[in-house]
Amino acid sequence: MIAVKTETAMDNKLDTKDWERANMQVFWGEMAPCDHVVQIYENDEVFLDLLEGFVTGGFKSGDGVIVIATAEHLDALNQRLRTHGFDLFSLTLRDLYIPLNDRETLSQFMINGWPDENLFYHLLTKLLFRARKKNRQVRAFGEMTALLLAQGHSGASVHLEHLWSRFCETEAFCIFCAYPRSGFTEDANASIMNICGCHAKMIARLSKSAPELLYKNIAQKIVG
Repeated sequence: MIAVKTETAMDNKLDTKDWERANMQVFWGEMAPCDHVVQIYENDEVFLDLLEGFVTGGFKSGDGVIVIATAEHLDALNQRLRTHGFDLFSLTLRDLYIPLNDRETLSQFMINGWPDENLFYHLLTKLLFRARKKNRQVRAFGEMTALLLAQGHSGASVHLEHLWSRFCETEAFCIFCAYPRSGFTEDANASIMNICGCHAKMIARLSKSAPELLYKNIAQKIVG
C-alpha cells in the first residue's frame, strides 16, 4: 500500500495510508463486472473529471454506458464529451450511451418514499437489455442515491445502494456512484461509513494535473 495524502482525501477525513495510485485510463478501462465504486467529492470539477474518465473508458472498451445524473451534471458531462470529439447522437442512437435524469428515473420506482424492489429491477432490466446489444459489457453511473440522501432519506439511500449491489452481482455489470460531501449533513462520518459499506472500492482524484487517481478497498477504516 502507498501512503498518499491529498487535499481531497484529507477533507473527507480518510485514513490515507491505505490508498493506492492507479492511472485513471487504466483503472476505468479495466473495471471488472460487479465492481461497485464510490466517490465522495468536495467540488464538481473533481467529480466530473472522474465521471468523464468512467464514461470515456466505457466508450473505448465498447461498453454500453448508462448515466443517471442531475440535469446540471449531464449537461457538463455532455459538453466535455463533445469537446473530446464523441458523437453523442450516434452513441445514444445505438444505446452505447444512455443518459437519464436522476429525478425522473427515481420517480419510476419510489413508493411512499421508499425504493420498490420489483419496480427497480424491472427498470434496470430494461436499461440493461438496451445497453447490452451485441453482447456488450455494461457500466452504469448513478446519482439517485445521492439525491435521496440530500433529501434527508438516508435509509432509502442505503437501501437503494444495496439493491444496486445485489443487481450488479446477478447481472455482472459495474457501477460508479458519487456523493457530494455537503450531502452528509448530520453525523456525516457515520453516514459516510454506511454508504461506503455498500461498495467495493472508494476513489479520489489525486490532483488536477496528475493522470492518476487514488483508490482503496472499502474494508479499510474511515476515521473522523
